[in-house]
Amino acid sequence: MDPIQLFELVIAMFLAIIVLHYAAGKLDLPPSVALLVGGASLAFLPGLPAIALDPNLVLVIFLPPLLMDGAWFIALGRLRRHMIGIASLAVGAVVFTCVVVAVVTHLLFPSLPWAACAALGAIVSPPDAVSARAVLQRVKLPRRLQILLEGESLLNDASGLVLFRFAIAAGITGTFSAVDAVGEFFLLALGGVLVGVAAGGTWVLLARRLGDEYLIIAATCLLSWSSYLLGEMIHVSGVIATVTTGLIAGWYQHTVFSASIRMRGTAFWTVMIFLMEAAVFILIGFTLRGVVERGGGFGVVADTMLVPILVILLALTLARFAWVFGSDLVIRLCVAVGFKRYTPLGLANATILSWAGVRGVVTLALALSVPEGFPGRDFILVTSFAVILGTVLVQGTTLGQMIGWVKPVEPESERARLTMAQAEAAMAQKQLVTIQKLAYDSEGNLIHPRLLERYQRRATMIIDYAERTEEYQPGLHAHFDVVLAAIATGRDELIRLHRAGKIDNETLHELERDLDLEELSAISAKS
Repeated sequence: MDPIQLFELVIAMFLAIIVLHYAAGKLDLPPSVALLVGGASLAFLPGLPAIALDPNLVLVIFLPPLLMDGAWFIALGRLRRHMIGIASLAVGAVVFTCVVVAVVTHLLFPSLPWAACAALGAIVSPPDAVSARAVLQRVKLPRRLQILLEGESLLNDASGLVLFRFAIAAGITGTFSAVDAVGEFFLLALGGVLVGVAAGGTWVLLARRLGDEYLIIAATCLLSWSSYLLGEMIHVSGVIATVTTGLIAGWYQHTVFSASIRMRGTAFWTVMIFLMEAAVFILIGFTLRGVVERGGGFGVVADTMLVPILVILLALTLARFAWVFGSDLVIRLCVAVGFKRYTPLGLANATILSWAGVRGVVTLALALSVPEGFPGRDFILVTSFAVILGTVLVQGTTLGQMIGWVKPVEPESERARLTMAQAEAAMAQKQLVTIQKLAYDSEGNLIHPRLLERYQRRATMIIDYAERTEEYQPGLHAHFDVVLAAIATGRDELIRLHRAGKIDNETLHELERDLDLEELSAISAKS
């Protein structure tokens, strides 16, 4: 494939993303499902060349920015509070699932070496950050479940990568040391944290000194790849490095970004992440053709691999249920003996947490990177793709219904201390204090009477609304409907004046920007 054809294929892929995403919305399907199935269907179109993905390139291109995006917006306070639970899922559940899958695979194929069985377990054991994001965006979860799933998806790739590396090494050399594996994991993780701290700290210094908002946005977009590649270059965990960098950058962006940078940068970053996230699923679908061809065709795959694959998929799912419910039982026992620091999940929350283990790009990339000639490589590749397909199509599409059935409950300790209205009231009071100080000159003369009156009236209204939110809610919606209608009328008149040649482009853009900001503010206040 020449470079022009490759570029045409990329453009066609992005056009397909728009069409499939739109279709998913109309059919009320998770976009990940539509993109995965659509990509798989497109892969078999006559005349379309087979798509061969370089697994290392896929990880380097897609994983860092998607990890950075998750870490940037994660609730850091809740992440710290639930770190033990997250570590249990990101490390304990991954290792346990790997062992279960390895044992089941060896029982199904006694002739397959243990190293190959362990490699398959390592490949399919970590739920995927991209897939988790795609699923969680469509459902409403209690905060505790949300942070457990988000934190797990950010950190478990490191566990899976270490297990995979040792399984492949054991298959090639015939030796394995659990002590070495544990030691290397902690060294990789610690090294990744140090690299992430260094990269995040450097970014904070740059963002405060660059001055030019376009340079700051560009540097921020390159931050994820810089952190990941630096970690991999010095042989520590690029995943942990990227996540650590994202946590630091997300914490400091509130103080180092101006309003203009935040609005422009967030808009650009959101579109980029949307395209990359969608491209991951459609590329996974594209690989189906090569996977099936390696397995000998649909007929051979169905005859020789279908039953073992279904058994492994069932074992994979049950292993997560066993770990989550077993961990919750341990917490209950601790509470029973008087150790009440942690609250049990409960049946409903544990069920949702168990059902939310969707696999994706990391599983595919690891499967594709299994060396040629490795025992059971074709079966590993087909099974890995089947696990992705099965978890996305089954768990990804039914998670919303599962939440509706079991009705998970938010513990009282996880609920926000202040509502949004109460937080806005506290902010308005602080603003009023500042205005009251600055509204007078050094001699005590009132020099900004209208400004003081405006902020006093605003603070009174916001505080009153915070105390009687339910009473004012319908009227508030009606109020901002009128505001939005007035903005639309003003926009029409502005465009008419420009079309008639009565105002120039500069005036149009300046006034249009003011209307845009007013409209965004009204929409935000109404929601």
